[in-house]
Amino acid sequence: MSKQKFTVGSFLLRLAASLALIFLTYNPTGYSWFHWARADLPGVTPLMALSGIALAIGWTVYVRATVRSLGAIGLFLAFAFFGTLMWLVVDVGLVPADSVTAVTWLVLVLLAGVLAVGLSWSHVRRRLSGQVDTDELES
Repeated sequence: MSKQKFTVGSFLLRLAASLALIFLTYNPTGYSWFHWARADLPGVTPLMALSGIALAIGWTVYVRATVRSLGAIGLFLAFAFFGTLMWLVVDVGLVPADSVTAVTWLVLVLLAGVLAVGLSWSHVRRRLSGQVDTDELES
């Protein structure tokens, strides 16, 4: 059994994938699956349905992995950390609080951060504690 090293690059790859999932689903530019579906409703094309199902699968995998990895307390702490980080970024003036678009981008990026931490946490925990997480086996 080969051990794969978890690196900063591994985390950044998870962050990039989380950003892609989130921005493909919704972003303030108007070019997202949400905007596409909203503009074409009630008509649904096979491509729209297929891409929506693919996004739903991605969200299911990412959210389930994050919830299982972090648990309730970890999720609370992750959202508290990233929420406070958002507050700090707005407070120091890096993002104007009166710009809905800027705050929306910030929220989406921070949500990607929560997902990336959730996807990475088992690797980080193993490195810090030496403990390995395993999934429960279903009989």
